[in-house]
Amino acid sequence: MLLPTLVLMIVEKIEYDIDWSKFRVGYSFFIPCLDTKAALKIMRPVLRRLKYKVLTKVVIEDGVRGVRVWRLKG
Repeated sequence: MLLPTLVLMIVEKIEYDIDWSKFRVGYSFFIPCLDTKAALKIMRPVLRRLKYKVLTKVVIEDGVRGVRVWRLKG
C-alpha cells in the first residue's frame, strides 16, 4: 500500500506534518493539546484511512497535557 509521505493535521491551530512512512510498529508521537477529545477526533480519520492499529492515551509529559499515539502490530 502506498502511503502519502506527509499528512498535515491541524490541532488547536498548530500544524503537524507527520511522516507516516516512518511511523513504524512500536513508535509513538505526542501531540500537546488541552482539548484531547477534539485532537482525537481529528486524528482518528487519518489513522483509519491508513489502516493503522494504534493505542491512544491522554497523558501529561513534562507538565504538558496532550495525546500520545503508539502504533501497534496488526
